[in-house]
Parts: sequence; structure tokens; C-alpha cells
Amino acid sequence: MHLSQSSSEQELKSEVIETGYKPRAPQKEIHRAMHNSRFVVAVCHRRMGKTVAAINQLIHSALKCDKNKPQFAYIAPTYGQAKRIAWEYLVEYTRPLGAQVRASELRVDFMGRRISLYGADSPDSLRGIYLDGCVIDEIGDVNPSLFNEVIRPALSDRLGWCMFIGTPKGSNHFKGLRDYALDDDNPNWDLREYKASQTKLIAEDELKDAKKAMGDNKYEQEFEISFDAPIVGSYYGEIIKDLDTKNHIRDIESENMTQKWTGWDLGMSDSTSIWVAELVGGEVRIMDYYENGGQSLDHYVGWLKDNGYEDYNHILPHDVMVRELGTGKSRHELLTDAGLKIEVAKKMSVEDGIQAVRATLPATWFKNTSNVNKGLECLRNYRREFNEKLNVYQNKPLHDWSSHAADAFRYLCIGIDKSGNTHHTDWNKPIDDTYKNQYM
Repeated sequence: MHLSQSSSEQELKSEVIETGYKPRAPQKEIHRAMHNSRFVVAVCHRRMGKTVAAINQLIHSALKCDKNKPQFAYIAPTYGQAKRIAWEYLVEYTRPLGAQVRASELRVDFMGRRISLYGADSPDSLRGIYLDGCVIDEIGDVNPSLFNEVIRPALSDRLGWCMFIGTPKGSNHFKGLRDYALDDDNPNWDLREYKASQTKLIAEDELKDAKKAMGDNKYEQEFEISFDAPIVGSYYGEIIKDLDTKNHIRDIESENMTQKWTGWDLGMSDSTSIWVAELVGGEVRIMDYYENGGQSLDHYVGWLKDNGYEDYNHILPHDVMVRELGTGKSRHELLTDAGLKIEVAKKMSVEDGIQAVRATLPATWFKNTSNVNKGLECLRNYRREFNEKLNVYQNKPLHDWSSHAADAFRYLCIGIDKSGNTHHTDWNKPIDDTYKNQYM
């Protein structure tokens, strides 16, 4: 790629720099979109070269930026992924620019500019910085709150841009961004979509072989960028999709004569999540959801009181009984002293707890609010951990931004199942129509 460099410290002059980047046709389209729009959503099939395009967009924008001390960022779902996926590309394409490489910080500095790599699993490392441009890769695996709560403020005073790239992971917040960019009422946004059958970058015989090996759902998601395919490895995705078609996500009015519960996952240094539910007969009605991090117990007690939930029955995990060295009291005692009625969820394996959720979900309704939908997004994305070396899904959940909500929902379902009649069955297998025969 040829880049025109402008000197910010001397009289302006142009110089052609060859970095070695030779963009493919879809990559060129993405660069043109970034030239014309501040926010671009690019939905890309596997092996299209989206990360290479993203890194070179950052380099190009950095060289063109005439602000003081330009600063740009590439963000992957985890710090490890950023290092594994993008670091070598960043070093390779900035080497002709004489970049100073800071490997320990995943950062390069060149010509008064800086590009850094980050992981969305450490959002605090991004707080308080300014950005002139940013790429969020595999946005479907990133906490939905990252952009609005952390990145958008970092872009504001410099009027920076942001590119969202990735391959679909079910009907989640990435699809929401895609639909938002498609809307003509959002003129600063642009959408680019690339199916493997259209770009012709991968040989047709290879695609046919991939489809045969992967199966229709996985192939449609990975190569034909389908948002309709369920998230592969998801524990609850198929059930929630079925609930949506049955109008179980809708407006719900609170009723006085229902049993009222909350289910918590208590974080120590990370997020705490709370589900709010009403029970009547065999129905579970989810009325609210809240998540926050780095707050004291008083904060969550205050949220309950502000919303009229303090008199509910509050279900917490068994480790709520552990005493803290600083106070000599358990969190159970602290919450009880605050006036809450605490019930401790039965100690149960994660496997059996997941089965309890799967048994409960078909009889669950969700109030259609932004808070509840945020929690639902977590339940859709809660999935088994994937072993990339062995190319198989592990028999344990992936711990990511969706875990706290899923754990809290698991404790809720365990706690309200008074019969304790939960059985460890084939919880680790992908959902199919068998659950309907068992529970519907």
C-alpha cells in the first residue's frame, strides 16, 4: 500500500511509503467506507482478511491524522487474542515506517503516532485515554457495553472514528449494530457485508468441502455471514430463539399476588449480576436485570431499594457464607444486616445447574426492556469453551462477559426449584428438538 505522509513538525511535504499491503477488493471497499463515514460495520466471512484490513486502516489513518499526538487502538475480545491475531501484522506493516516496537505493551510508535492493541476483557486499561480511531474485532464476542461506556467517550473530544468487524455469532448485539448501520436515519454509519459465495476469495470446491465438514448452521454463520444460525456451543440459544417466536419476550405488568425473587452472582473484583423475577403457578416472569462492577454491597442494596425490590426473596450462591478477613463477617451477614431476606442456593454442580436452567426456560417469560434484553444477550452467548488446538468444544463453560448473568440466572433457577428434582443429563450437547419433547 502506498501512503502519503505529512510532517507535523516541518513544512508540509508528501512522501510515498510502501508498506507491502496489497488490499483485496473487499478490503478496498472497507477503506473507502472509512473514508466517507465515521462509523463502519463490516460483516465478513472467514479468511477474508478483515484483521489485515483493520490494521492497515489504523496505520493509514494515523499517518493522515494532523492532530497532536495521534493515538489509535485495535481491540480484540481478549488481550491474548489481540496478541495472537493482530500483533505480527502491526509490526510487519509499520516496520517500513521505522516504528519503535514495544512488545511488552503491544504498542508501536512512529512519526509521533501511536497504535496499541488491547483486550476487551480488560476494559479498565482503556478508560481515561483518548482515541482518534479504533477497531473492535470480533465484536460479537465483546461485551456490548464496551463501546457506549468506554470507547465512545474516548472518541468524543477528538471526533474519532470506529470500525466494528467480525463474523456473526447468532442474533446478538453485533446484529443490532449491523441493523443500526443499515438504517438511513443514521447518516454517520455505513455497513459492508461480505459472503464467501459473493467475494469468490475462497475456491468453490473448498467451500463445498467446508460445508460438508462443518454442517449447515456453522457454515452459514462462518462463510455466508448468517445471523440466524444459533451460536455454536451455546447452552441456551436454541431455547431462547424458540421463546422469541412464541412471544415470551414482551411487555409484562408486575402483579401484586405473585411470588417475588431475585437471583444473584456476587463478584469480588469483577461484575455482580442480579435477575428480578415474579412467579405464579409454573410461570417464571423475568422483570428486571442489573449488572455492575467494582461496587460495594451497599450499592446493590441501594439499587434494590430504589426499584422497590428490597422485600423480595434474594437467592445467592453458597459462597455468600464465607467470612471476609477485613470485616470478620460473611456477605450473608452484611446483606441480612441491611434488611434483606437471603436464601442460599443449593450447592450443585455447574452441569446440573445448567440443566436446571434448560428445564426452567421453556416456562419463562422476559419483560421487553433494555435491562432485561442485556441479560438475555448474555444468556444467548453463554457457551462451551472451544479448544482451538484440538478443534473441539470442552465440557465446561467459557468464562467471558456473559458468564456473570448466566451464573446469576442459574442460581435463580436452582433456588426457585423447591423440589430439587434436577437431573444431570446431556447438558453438554447442542440443543435440538428433544428439549421440546421433554419440557413443552
